[in-house]
Amino acid sequence: MSVQNSDHAQIRKIIKGRLATGEPIEAHETTLPPNGFPHPPHHHVHSEMWLIREGTVELTINGTTHRLSAGGAGFVHSNEEHGIKNVGAGPATYFVVAIGPGADS
Repeated sequence: MSVQNSDHAQIRKIIKGRLATGEPIEAHETTLPPNGFPHPPHHHVHSEMWLIREGTVELTINGTTHRLSAGGAGFVHSNEEHGIKNVGAGPATYFVVAIGPGADS
């Protein structure tokens, strides 16, 4: 997969399209450097799930922080404010699966 570099993350797109039932879906892999985050906390209409491959991250949902490491998973419902940050000493890599309106844009 090709890598898109930003100031805060490396992103590898996996899929973008629609499920058989019509919902938009998008999945990508992100790698963050230590203390890195892809963007400030935000919210959107689609739901998201994170699957942590390596490293340690803090996932904040509506002001509550959850520490996740390799093998961990997190989920945010539509319109919940959320953000993710690498809190480990090395890189953190995780998969994001987004489902719902706007996930394929």
